[in-house]
Formats: sequence, C-alpha cells, structure tokens
Amino acid sequence: MSHVDQTVEHIRANHPASLEQLTELLALPSISTLPEHRNDVRRTAEWLKARLDAVGMERTAIMDTPGHPVVYAEWLGAPGEPVLLVYGHYDVQPADPIEEWSADPFSATTR
Repeated sequence: MSHVDQTVEHIRANHPASLEQLTELLALPSISTLPEHRNDVRRTAEWLKARLDAVGMERTAIMDTPGHPVVYAEWLGAPGEPVLLVYGHYDVQPADPIEEWSADPFSATTR
C-alpha cells in the first residue's frame, strides 16, 4: 500500500474523531481582541496543547507572552529527515455583526 493510500485510509478511519475534535475547537470563543475572552484564549491554548500531547509530540509548552500565549510542540523522532514547521493562529476575530450569521459562529454546522 502506498503512503498516499495509507494516508487516505487513516483520514477515512479517523474522520468521526477528527470532526468531533474540530467541533470542540470551534466551540471555544478565543476572540483575542476582546478582553472578556482572555480566559477563552488561554483555554484554547490548553486544549491545543492537550491534543498535541495526545498525538505524541515529545515536547509541548504553553509560552506566555505580553499578549496571548503561544503553543509550541515538537517531535524530532526522524533523524536525518526534513523538519516541517507548522504555524497557525488559534485565535479568532469578533463575530460582529452577530445578526448577519445564519448560525451560531461557535457551533459547528454541517450543510
């Protein structure tokens, strides 16, 4: 079986669990520009760190900054292989104007 076939098989087998995790993540209102959501941003960082720990990252950390925390993880278990860096934001912008949404912006909706 090719690496591509293995990857597709893995995605299909894990789709329900992946969708459940995405739904959990989307429910966290990590609105970084609103002070009242500071704890939600921290909770989202903790959620991400826990998921990274669960998938086997060897070193994970939540690093405090003057603004919001940064989540770091590494796995260097393939000596001599290329290193992949993934950079992403886990914070979101305010959902205003809320009345223009057709569904709750922090609740996953399948259409």
